[in-house]
Amino acid sequence: MNEMFLLKMGEIVLKGLNRATFEGRLHSNLTRRLKPYGKFKIRLLQSTVYVEPESEDCDLDGAWEACARVFGIAAMSRCRGCEKTIDAIFTACRDYLGDEILMAKSFKVESKRADKKFPMTSIQISQEIGGLLAEEYPDTAVDVHNPEYTVYVEVREEHAYVHGPARPGAGGLPTGVGGKTALLLSGGIDSPVAGYMIGKRGVELECIHFFSYPYTSERAKEKVLDLARIMARYCGRMTVHVVPFTKIQEEIRAKCPEEYFTLIMRRMMMRISEALAERLGCMSLTTGESLGQVASQTMQALMVTNAVCSLPVLRPLIGMDKEEIITVARKIGTMETSILPYEDCCTVFTPRHPKTRPSLQEIEKVEQALEIEALVAAAVEGTEPVRIYARR
Repeated sequence: MNEMFLLKMGEIVLKGLNRATFEGRLHSNLTRRLKPYGKFKIRLLQSTVYVEPESEDCDLDGAWEACARVFGIAAMSRCRGCEKTIDAIFTACRDYLGDEILMAKSFKVESKRADKKFPMTSIQISQEIGGLLAEEYPDTAVDVHNPEYTVYVEVREEHAYVHGPARPGAGGLPTGVGGKTALLLSGGIDSPVAGYMIGKRGVELECIHFFSYPYTSERAKEKVLDLARIMARYCGRMTVHVVPFTKIQEEIRAKCPEEYFTLIMRRMMMRISEALAERLGCMSLTTGESLGQVASQTMQALMVTNAVCSLPVLRPLIGMDKEEIITVARKIGTMETSILPYEDCCTVFTPRHPKTRPSLQEIEKVEQALEIEALVAAAVEGTEPVRIYARR
């Protein structure tokens, strides 16, 4: 048999009567993600996804990396299948894993017998294959307690499979099983990470970006679209809804005290985002806010911001510090784009001394100078949708 992938499901295996729904969504997500890399046969059986190329021209390396970004997969192995006999299993180990065994100082064999009709136990399989490999590679010691390399043998219903150590998958739940959220996406470090983390819970994303031309440039908008393309490698296809925000920021600057600029801007963003979310069928808003990170993210400021929303506001980064957020940004590949020096609307008209402990009453009084309903309606109607596909 040709080289193939064994993908082990994660949380899906804990589901009850609705497990088939989760598995069906995972199958469709994998089918769509692997399509650019060739034709693959995908089967789900016994908490494992079998991904097998159906032609010689399949891009296995590209497909392997694509699988690593599909939510719902806990662990992944590239493997070789063979007949369910000791001779065939040993031959597959020698031909497929021989170079790795040869380079290691020590090894052991771990076996799993999912097919209980197979005449040998897991321990017996390990002992038999381990003995044959020890004879084949006498310079590599057998160490069953702390080996440098482990050979894995899985005897399943149709075939046996051999592989080396697995790598972690993306984890989480398949995209699409957790509803849909509207992510407020800026060009910074935090919001793409928030999108990734809520996407990992099976949630589809509709992204909302506030654009203040000419105070922010077209290149700043393109930077945000680039971030969305990187996120789409994990979160799937999405749309970025670009909201014209210049008029609103100019009105706030002209009619409101400076120390309230950021808070009022955030409240306007939430109003607009909720209106768009309801149009798009989203059940929540998601932001990249972290408690206490900046003046608009104190407990009092978040309470004032939430007051204009009826939808739940999800904040997956709320308890993380900046270093933790940066670690995730580097992991998913958004960091280098996020730090490009193109400012977004959140940095326009930043107050010198922002209010950190506002009361709802004083904010509502200050906002009376604005024609809120008209401003929100105009921004919603002027929103431009941009369809985003994953960057390979």
